[in-house]
Amino acid sequence: MRCTLAALLCSALFSSAVIAQDGPQGITTPVVLPPFNPSAPSCNAPTGLQKILTFAQDNERQFMQGVARGLSSAAKDRGLEFRIVLANNDPKLMIQQVQAQFADKIGAVVAAPVHPPSLAPFLQQVIWSGAYVGTVVPPPAITLLNAPQYLTGKVLAEAAATYIRDRLNGKAKVVLLTHDSLQFLSPRFAAMRDVLQNIPGVTIVADISPLTVNKEGGLNMMRTILIAHPEVDVVLGADTVVLGALQALREAKKARPDQFLGGIDGEPEAVAEIKSGTSPYKASVSLSSPVFGYALGQFAADWLEGKSVPQAMDILPSLLTQANIAQYEADFENPGAVFADPKRRDVYLKMYGNICFDTRERYVNFPWSSERK
Repeated sequence: MRCTLAALLCSALFSSAVIAQDGPQGITTPVVLPPFNPSAPSCNAPTGLQKILTFAQDNERQFMQGVARGLSSAAKDRGLEFRIVLANNDPKLMIQQVQAQFADKIGAVVAAPVHPPSLAPFLQQVIWSGAYVGTVVPPPAITLLNAPQYLTGKVLAEAAATYIRDRLNGKAKVVLLTHDSLQFLSPRFAAMRDVLQNIPGVTIVADISPLTVNKEGGLNMMRTILIAHPEVDVVLGADTVVLGALQALREAKKARPDQFLGGIDGEPEAVAEIKSGTSPYKASVSLSSPVFGYALGQFAADWLEGKSVPQAMDILPSLLTQANIAQYEADFENPGAVFADPKRRDVYLKMYGNICFDTRERYVNFPWSSERK
């Protein structure tokens, strides 16, 4: 079954949050952006803004703490003051926090929206002020960051499929903990279904979105699922919710070493489970949040100096294994060194388009993805 409550809430919030339009609407029709040109000419720098970078953070899950860590490091390296405003999954609070950044003439805001449609008009106001806006997945933004969502889900699902064939004799009861209410993330779960449907012995016993995208949400959802399906072989989703599911399995004494739990984001707790070698947690698709957080912080500083920055950026997925976790952890701890080394940076990031203060009317205002539909 699928959860539709979140979608209904989104519609209600959005209808009450629309504000008057008084600036350019950006690029609203999907376009294919060319590769980023780092040698593009600079333009004028914005004036009248504070040299402050603010992270409008949705919650304190480890993935977002990694974003904050990267942003903070870049701000320090570039001489910007760094602030965090934490919404704790409250969309109305996030709107108020972003409005406050606009009122204070903050020079750069990076947002991980709780509820993208309701926040969008207020991010537009920040863009119209001349400030830099970066977002983690949804528009609008000067630099929109996304992962190739279908590919990300496919990488994880193919690892699970191989495990099912090789270790579970081709048979498995599977739980998908989705975020289908967020259209920007739904392709990753479409990919999981596409891959798993090719294995005759697979039964998806639950395909549902937790109420909150955090460990507690995964814990509560898995507790409910185990009432109807006490024997589960595979659980897939974002790391933060799958870690909650693992806790529920352990509480119910239903965790087994031959299970395959896998997630997306490369959360430190998930990495620790994989490294143990004895956990049901077998894989995580790495989307190194400190690395892309550092990149967004660098682009914020470039913008305030009048330089051209990418309009969009891919976070490239890679499956974490025992063989590559050491290098991943080193990169996680020192994102500045990764960003400074093009060869290492290109493992994690790919950049598209160019925009600067003088061309800011061409900000991305559609659900951008590098993947073709």
